[in-house]
Amino acid sequence: MTTTTRRDDGNGSIAVAVGMSAGPLIALGLARFAYALLLPPMRDQLAWSYSAAGTLNTTNAAGYLIGALAAPTLATRLGARRCFLLGCAATALMLLATASTSSFALLLVIRLLAGLFGALSFVLGAGIVAEASHRASKGRAALMLGIYFGGAGLGIVLAGLLVPAILAVTDDSWRLGWVALAAVAAAATVVAAWACRRTSDPAPPAADAERWDRRSIAPVVAGYTCFGIGYIAYLTFVIALLTERGFSTPQVATFWAVVGVAASASGLVWGRVLGRLPGGRGMALVMGVLALGTAMPAWSTEPALAYVSGALVGGTFLTVVTAMTVAVREALPQPHWTAGMAFATVGFGLGQTVGPVLTGWVSDRLDSLTSGLLVSAAVLVLGIVLALAQPRPATGPGAERSTL
Repeated sequence: MTTTTRRDDGNGSIAVAVGMSAGPLIALGLARFAYALLLPPMRDQLAWSYSAAGTLNTTNAAGYLIGALAAPTLATRLGARRCFLLGCAATALMLLATASTSSFALLLVIRLLAGLFGALSFVLGAGIVAEASHRASKGRAALMLGIYFGGAGLGIVLAGLLVPAILAVTDDSWRLGWVALAAVAAAATVVAAWACRRTSDPAPPAADAERWDRRSIAPVVAGYTCFGIGYIAYLTFVIALLTERGFSTPQVATFWAVVGVAASASGLVWGRVLGRLPGGRGMALVMGVLALGTAMPAWSTEPALAYVSGALVGGTFLTVVTAMTVAVREALPQPHWTAGMAFATVGFGLGQTVGPVLTGWVSDRLDSLTSGLLVSAAVLVLGIVLALAQPRPATGPGAERSTL
């Protein structure tokens, strides 16, 4: 892929951010989070325990970890935009493959590959968007990143509209659900290709560039790891919990739409706030709201409280990713942004790998999904403490203007 079609000068094109948001839409909104909608019928028809269901998503997270580790090297060798598009297209194929088998072993492999390719698109897309806004103010950059990550919210909304309707069609409708998600992912890949033509690959570090110190972002990465453990349990099991509590198909669809709409709007709501909070303070604030929303289903079985919980979680979980990216952008020189985000994503991937199994194990042992969610909320609180330890550099990238 050449750079002759580059049309962005680093000042922050909103159109580019919107187009690139197709990456998170595919990698997270469809390949990761829509699993929660399809889990109840898959669990019933395939006779899975909660631990087995959690293991399938843990395998997806393990693939995500592998992809995050490989992303910087692949981007250097093949080009970030090329690898980003490869990740989008391959993830769409994995969604289609999920519909083709009932074998737990094959599904483990498919979910692993979906996580791996999803990580390529998600991590490298964030680096491309950061590059596209490197001359913009900190607030503008935060807004663009929020729009980019908000693509996952749109994926959640689309899945929430499609999947519940499909599940009402036939007894084997979970397969049709995966086929529909694959079709949406294929269309989103076309949009991503359009946006890529208007960007350029992030500049690699010069051969003689100073190495960056991972300790400079260690606190925010540790907090991000706790986020990975805590948030994924909610988004994996909350639909199963609501189904157990008697939520109808329309109620489930409405709940998932609330999560998705809140996620889509979160970048616009939080962008200016994150542009003004130094170090890990932005992450700590957002994770506080996320922890509250995660714990809410344990307090009451009232449907109204479930919707409030969905709005709080939906309105914050993607913003934690934005807050991490802003913190990395603030702490490191521009050539190291992609490597720094990949390093943080490794911690995040480790957390996601542990989260579903931990919650599934606690839920099976106590015969209560709410117990698992409370454990997840406690881990998020720990992440808040760790994120607050992230310092703000006195000089360097953190000295940027913070207005839009």
